[in-house]
Amino acid sequence: MDFIHLHNHTEYSMLDGATKVTDMAKKAKEFGMSAIA
Repeated sequence: MDFIHLHNHTEYSMLDGATKVTDMAKKAKEFGMSAIA
């Protein structure tokens, strides 16, 4: 079964996140995820 995170915080989530979108995409690919939302 595929797993996709449906709730994420990035650098664009004011006061909630610090993860860069590119870093999140790289990590998702590393874990074999086909998408993030």
